[in-house]
Amino acid sequence: MKNLYSLGIDTSNYKTSVALVDCDGKILFNAGKFLEVRKGERGLRQSDALFQHVKQLPDLLKELFSDTSLKEKIGCISVSSRPRPIEGSYMPVFLAGLSTAKALSYALNVPLFEFSHQEGHIEAIRFYTYKDDNCPYVCFHFSGGTTEAILRDKNSIYNFNIVGGSRDLSYGQLFDRTGIAMGLDFPCGQQLDKLALSCKTPSNVLTKIRAREGYVNLSGIETQVSRALHSEDKLSLVGELFLKSAASIADITKQIAAKYNISDFIYAGGVSSSKYIRTYLSDKLGCDFNLIFGNPALSSDNAVGTALLGGLKIWL
Repeated sequence: MKNLYSLGIDTSNYKTSVALVDCDGKILFNAGKFLEVRKGERGLRQSDALFQHVKQLPDLLKELFSDTSLKEKIGCISVSSRPRPIEGSYMPVFLAGLSTAKALSYALNVPLFEFSHQEGHIEAIRFYTYKDDNCPYVCFHFSGGTTEAILRDKNSIYNFNIVGGSRDLSYGQLFDRTGIAMGLDFPCGQQLDKLALSCKTPSNVLTKIRAREGYVNLSGIETQVSRALHSEDKLSLVGELFLKSAASIADITKQIAAKYNISDFIYAGGVSSSKYIRTYLSDKLGCDFNLIFGNPALSSDNAVGTALLGGLKIWL
């Protein structure tokens, strides 16, 4: 079945995504549309997000199937049906993608494979960058709602064994809340990243984000930033926020490396596309560890990784 394609669908809290890949990983189609968030809001209610997905998915699929010959070449449908691959993981937004995927599976008479949003994030980076499956590695998933370090199991491409991360807020939430407080549009990560890169003199008003045994707490620095926005230069404050955040990610990486004797690290998720954070980690850790960053376009929400995971079920 290597001549057949895998169609992936992902309906996250932030974006509606559809992708089509072949057995070599070539991306034949990759389209997505962000959900609309009102100015000043820090996200969407699940009901509002679900409604937007239901409206947007047909348009993306219409674009994909404008090539009518594709229907005969699709070998499976792959969908993100939950946030993380653990029991009880659930968000209503994923029902939009799951119901559409089931309908396509029935209509095209092809198998349906379900994965988690997190698995798709990681596979979108791993597939194109890391081929040594004999070595253990840690995958960092840094996104709008997740900050986790996952140790790869020897017996599978992907294994959910959390060995680090944040115990409260994610880095994505920290950046989005900061950006919204500054009047930026949601999501705010890319806008703040550009500001941080342009900052020549970071402020010095925030405390260090302390990592302990691979874990951090971020609610404290969020409170500090919220208060400092009223008195500090915003550009300088963003520069310091990114500096402290990148330094804490470096500390997490070093602590996990020491505890588990790991030297290979994959960084996935929207926060991992930050040019500031990538540059900082490469400068500070690049000589000691194998740091793997994927295509920034595949770090943010997409359906490519989900499509690849399903494809591996029929190609291997």
